[in-house]
Amino acid sequence: MKKAKILLLIATMLSVCFSKTYAATSSIMIDAKSGNVLYEDNADSLRYPASLTKLMTLYLTFTALEKGELRLDDSLKISHTAANRSPSRLGLTPGKTIDVKTAIIATIVKSANDCATVLGESLAKDEKAFAILMTDTAKKLGMKNTTFKNASGLPHSQQKTTARDMAILASALYHHFPQYYSWFSIQSFEYEGKKYVSHNTLLKDFEGADGMKTGYTAAAGFNIVTSAIRDNHRIIAVTMGHDQQNLRDKKVALMMEKALNEIKISNKIDNKKLALALNQDNKKTVSKSSYIPKVKDSKGNWGIQIGAFGSYAKAQNHAQSIKNKLAGKFAFKNINVEKSVSGGKTIYRSQLTGVAKDYAQNACLMLKKNNQSCMVTSFNPNKTYAQK
Repeated sequence: MKKAKILLLIATMLSVCFSKTYAATSSIMIDAKSGNVLYEDNADSLRYPASLTKLMTLYLTFTALEKGELRLDDSLKISHTAANRSPSRLGLTPGKTIDVKTAIIATIVKSANDCATVLGESLAKDEKAFAILMTDTAKKLGMKNTTFKNASGLPHSQQKTTARDMAILASALYHHFPQYYSWFSIQSFEYEGKKYVSHNTLLKDFEGADGMKTGYTAAAGFNIVTSAIRDNHRIIAVTMGHDQQNLRDKKVALMMEKALNEIKISNKIDNKKLALALNQDNKKTVSKSSYIPKVKDSKGNWGIQIGAFGSYAKAQNHAQSIKNKLAGKFAFKNINVEKSVSGGKTIYRSQLTGVAKDYAQNACLMLKKNNQSCMVTSFNPNKTYAQK
């Protein structure tokens, strides 16, 4: 009872604190694990997403990578349409190429409109068709009030979303693609001899912040989707429509600080009680079915890739070693060694397979905490793998 009163007081303080200064904005904060709403204000008001749009472009790019439709080292041709996108941009040259990984990182860190367009064009016959795919995917994720019209977030009168829908998308990115999530915390990168620095200053200014994306246009104002973790408790926060960047960052930092501090004080309070204490009803909860859609792939056709070696024996031994370390917590059915040739060099990849996707994701998370590289991937059960 005491915890509920404290949380209700915090919710009231947040509402009073933000009621005047941020009256024209939209915000929401959710627990990343349960989807419960910790705080919201105008969360269902339609907004221009600006560069938050790129989160869906990245979601679809990661989907293509997972399906094997793209590879990180694939070269993508730069169209005149992409090269002519207005800033922010990398300054790509039409007719030349850019690899998928660089385009992804530039889209995240630099918020490069030209790179986002290149990615979109690589996944559909043109950007218009890609925007339809983006919107269809949004609906499948449970983003009921979102319409996309381009890959970058450049102004379009019909491109709209809500803070709640952006929280759903952020949750989907985190849960569906843990192998790529760390890229959202990259603060700088170099391209053709020039260094580019992230617009997301919270990455260095807020303890525990580790992603995701900022956005701005004159019509949209300053937007942000961000995530932070402390004491193994992760929250996702969205705020949109601010007149100034510092007001946006101040609000989202205050939202997260109060929530994370209260969770620590309350000794990992149950999320259902937390939502109840903040007077949230069922409408104000992002359901698991919406932000973590059911995986359509066969249940046991997933696994993890845990290393690459110059010989079959080393790859096999490494896979067996990791399998033994995981035993007791995670039981993978199969050890696979995948052989590939790159640049005339033969590589053997260590893999553990035969489990469901969420099972593989949890195993990867544990391995990464112990500084072991790991990537979740789907597998063809009928494929023949390398032999000695």
